[in-house]
Amino acid sequence: MTIAQTGTAGNMTGAHMLAAALQRHGVREIFGQSLPSALFLAAPDYGIRQIGYRTENAGAAMADAYARVSGRVPVVTAQNGPAATLLVPGLAEALKASIPMVAIVQDVHRSFTDRNAFQELDHFALFSGVAKWVRRVADPTRIDDYVDMAFAAAASGRCGPAVLLLPLDVLDERPELKPETPRRQADLGRYPLDRAAADPARVAEAAALIAGAERPIVIAGGGVHSSRAAEELSALQALGLPVATTVMGKGTVDEIHPLSVGVVGYFMAPRARSAHMRELVAGADVVLLVGNRTNQNGTDSWSLYPPNARYIQIDVDGGEVGRNYEAMRLVGDAKLTLASLTAVLKEQDLSALEARRPAVEEKIAQAREAHRADMARLVDMDAVPIRPERLMADIDASITPDAIVVADASYASIWVANFLTARRPGQRFLTPRGLAGLGWGLPFAIGAKTAVPDAPVVCVTGDGGFAHVWAELETARRMKLPVVVVVLNNQVLGYQKHAELSLFGAHTDVCDFEAVDHAAIARACGCTGVRVERPAEFAPALEEALARSAVTVIDVMTDQRAYPPITSFEGKNALNY
Repeated sequence: MTIAQTGTAGNMTGAHMLAAALQRHGVREIFGQSLPSALFLAAPDYGIRQIGYRTENAGAAMADAYARVSGRVPVVTAQNGPAATLLVPGLAEALKASIPMVAIVQDVHRSFTDRNAFQELDHFALFSGVAKWVRRVADPTRIDDYVDMAFAAAASGRCGPAVLLLPLDVLDERPELKPETPRRQADLGRYPLDRAAADPARVAEAAALIAGAERPIVIAGGGVHSSRAAEELSALQALGLPVATTVMGKGTVDEIHPLSVGVVGYFMAPRARSAHMRELVAGADVVLLVGNRTNQNGTDSWSLYPPNARYIQIDVDGGEVGRNYEAMRLVGDAKLTLASLTAVLKEQDLSALEARRPAVEEKIAQAREAHRADMARLVDMDAVPIRPERLMADIDASITPDAIVVADASYASIWVANFLTARRPGQRFLTPRGLAGLGWGLPFAIGAKTAVPDAPVVCVTGDGGFAHVWAELETARRMKLPVVVVVLNNQVLGYQKHAELSLFGAHTDVCDFEAVDHAAIARACGCTGVRVERPAEFAPALEEALARSAVTVIDVMTDQRAYPPITSFEGKNALNY
């Protein structure tokens, strides 16, 4: 099809060409404020809805969660200058977590470049450390080309952010297009854009190593979710392999499965669900890593994984394979490579693996029972102020496998990862673990709800993280995205205070807050606000919140002395204050 054949070539501004290109890539929502205004005025003509955030950093977080849940490449926009700078934290999280998005940043008029125009900034320098790809469109006739390049960069290989700079006048100009100019028709809006399996010879070698192992284990990371490979991972587990996950990998397998170890990493101290499963990881002789960055938290500062084991690593990014543990290189898409590995394994003699399976399942069952005994012994679930473990138990009992739970950084991510249960492969628990900055919880919830409007979305955040993004309650209300926000209100920066006490025996003054009524803030924004002070009040409040079609904040007064089962905190008397 040519531009001339559409009958609209003479009337299309650069903004219309941009909106048409985004529509072609399946974009139905754009996270953005009023700028670029020309784009947002054109967007409704192409079936594109604007999700108008209040702060640019929250907008990038919304786009991130949208991508994780939907499997599509989202678009976030900002104006040049200060607004662009606020995109940086969200792009940085997405880059480290390998999440695709396209950021469209309005730039100054081309004739004003390098003349100290209003809010002019070197955006190439700004975004160079937080994006895979940064380009500026200088010619409006090339808009289609550059949009395609941006989506391809974001969604191919190891996914991440791509930044497209659009000068103001490029969006306003009506380009003269030759009648014979062909229209691009590709839809590059899904990820992974290109799938490639690992070398079959290496897959066969890995299968033989696993079949001959005495104590194999799989540790799955967030790359399994990004590849949409949960079904393939479950098929591998069905052969008799125990599967553990990282925090970002949580939900890649059913955690009720008799061979599911749960989340492993730096919080496996008493009270942790996996506290009694450490030997399954530390004692393994063959470790299969799938979409797993082997980062500091996931490996308990590289002390958890066995030093003398043989490693096999599946990752789309060859630079990650062997980064921290020398490994057999299976460089490729997790979905295709897992399917190939499982098929080859089925051709092996798996009798030894099958013979050991009952003992492994029994060990996991005993570890789960030991965890339940620990909880009964160590945690008063009826305590006032309320223990976070009690809240997680009530959330776990209330959510369905179709629910999406998001968490802010810091303790919120650990409470969710450790105490909630994935009940089907592919269930989503979204946590900002790329850089783990505070303030992601509520924007994550809004982005997830935008992607899957019919799914219940529950956000768990601390009062420290929630303070970054109170304003987005109005966004959720205005955009009719009813999410449930559970604020753990302990009036401290919990992780900061406890880490300082653990390391120094004292804490800095800024760790403690004055009292804030978050339920009142919610009501001031036109949302429902509920304050919970006693344990028995929370479950009914949560059930009512999930049943109503309104944004709800449940402000829960929690025990500031409560901390998750972080291994480095154990035995630190300064925490018993």
